[in-house]
Amino acid sequence: MYDLVIRGGTVVDGHGDTPYRADVAITGDRIVAVGPGLDAGTREIDATGQIVTPGWVDIHTHYDGQVTWDEHLSPSGWHGVTTAVMGNCGVGFAPVRPGNQDFLIQLMEGVEDIPGTALAEGMSWEWESFAEYLDAVDAQPRSMDVAAQVAHGPVRAYVMGQRGADNEIATDDDIAEMATVVEDALAAGALGFSTSRTWLHRATNGEVVPGTRASEAELMGIAAALGHAGHGVFQVASDLTPEDDEIAWMKRITRETGRPVAFSLLQNNLEPDQWRRMLTECEQVASEGGHLTAMVAQRPAGVLFGFESTIHPFVFFSGYQAIAHLAPAERRVQLADPAVRASILDNPPDMEGFTGLIALVARGFSRQYPLGDPPEYEPGPERSIAAIAEREGRSPFEVAYDVMMEGGGTGFIYLPFLDYVQGNLDNTRELMLHPQSVFGLSDGGAHCGLICDASVPSFLLTHWVRDRSRGERIPIETVVASQTRDTAMFYGLEDRGVLAAGMKADVNVIDLDGLHIYAPRMVYDLPAGGRRLIQEVDGYSYTICSGEITYDHGTPTGALPGHLVRGPQTVSA
Repeated sequence: MYDLVIRGGTVVDGHGDTPYRADVAITGDRIVAVGPGLDAGTREIDATGQIVTPGWVDIHTHYDGQVTWDEHLSPSGWHGVTTAVMGNCGVGFAPVRPGNQDFLIQLMEGVEDIPGTALAEGMSWEWESFAEYLDAVDAQPRSMDVAAQVAHGPVRAYVMGQRGADNEIATDDDIAEMATVVEDALAAGALGFSTSRTWLHRATNGEVVPGTRASEAELMGIAAALGHAGHGVFQVASDLTPEDDEIAWMKRITRETGRPVAFSLLQNNLEPDQWRRMLTECEQVASEGGHLTAMVAQRPAGVLFGFESTIHPFVFFSGYQAIAHLAPAERRVQLADPAVRASILDNPPDMEGFTGLIALVARGFSRQYPLGDPPEYEPGPERSIAAIAEREGRSPFEVAYDVMMEGGGTGFIYLPFLDYVQGNLDNTRELMLHPQSVFGLSDGGAHCGLICDASVPSFLLTHWVRDRSRGERIPIETVVASQTRDTAMFYGLEDRGVLAAGMKADVNVIDLDGLHIYAPRMVYDLPAGGRRLIQEVDGYSYTICSGEITYDHGTPTGALPGHLVRGPQTVSA
């Protein structure tokens, strides 16, 4: 008798094959059989009319702090994620010199918009080396598996001190020591190394992430550690400027070390065709046997403006500034007062000097949309704030104010600022389906005051498989394989991502017809009352990790079978 049988569901097995009806049998933490008419299990789940998929493998999150206090890594756990990789974009919390913890906190807070007070309150910091950090993570029970990359910012600060934090050029000795630190981290179980080379990633003190200006010699010296270790992904967040220079050193790394290089690729509004050139570079490297991979998003890189968000159009208004200090509940009461509304809208700031992203936030209403509930992530131009204002004969600021006041002052405006130049997701679909791309960029655990994209695995099913109306959809077998087998294999996790005998028993049972993603909402449940956006979902009947049911119709069961994944994994015999 099997321990658990999932009976009669439509199996989408992760191989990319056509879905089929079958049973899935589990004994211990492994799948032992997939097929029709399997023998009985000690426990059985009736999956008739539902899909059965591998657990989602999310390879771009920032749970590096939250992993030390949250056993469920919400909201990702709610959305069927059973393996999360963290330590992306060059920021993390190890290694760290005693007394330098605050530097890493303000680095993470600035880059990823995670409240520093929550990080300071939530982490106990019983580590110095990366290996000790992994041990601390390993000791924490949780409902999903986690894996970590070692990040450039902490490594540089650890080896070079203030010189590293100030982005001074590394010496040969510095590079050799950093390479040793990275190789030790890989030996301890890191799945790779990450770095940031974008000017958008800045600490709370305004400085760019350590490593942003790193020389090619430094990058190559660290990458050599991955080659020596024989495993690990070199992950990059880059502005891709100068384009030729950036792509050249990435190509050199994969050619000389044999290790995969993954760089974030989204459609840039200033150079809307750059992504096509980058995919051509990836194709060229692949034809030579190398591994240069575009890590792509599945919906636009966008931000949410509400009256509790980090930023929104009215933060520039003196009338709003007069009440900005109030507690959220009290501020919502004030914002609902017609006199306060008038005091804000009737006294706009001088926006003449606003440029770039600030101008887009303050007055870019042709690219801002009511998010709605259920949320709409592929809105047409007729749904923009500007279009609504024109139809209704009102100012865009009036419309924006009223949208944000929906739900008692909890409404959101959606600003998709990358991957949305054409006003639809056709280019995103092309990026997703490219053979040299991999799904990533959910940023689970990060951007707490502006973004909530941990729901992306669910969005793949609701939007791309079931509901999209403004263009072609994507077959469910392709979507599932991309978010399970492909993401797992990219980091060497060969033991998961597919429903087959011998594979790790990480499974989702999903009511596809009933799958519903709710609008995000702001909560204050992080340590020290820190705020974050969360997004809830209906339709996950069961989530199973290592053979144990961790969620039953959205409710945690109390089972905590998750563990730290150390290094690449192979399939059990």
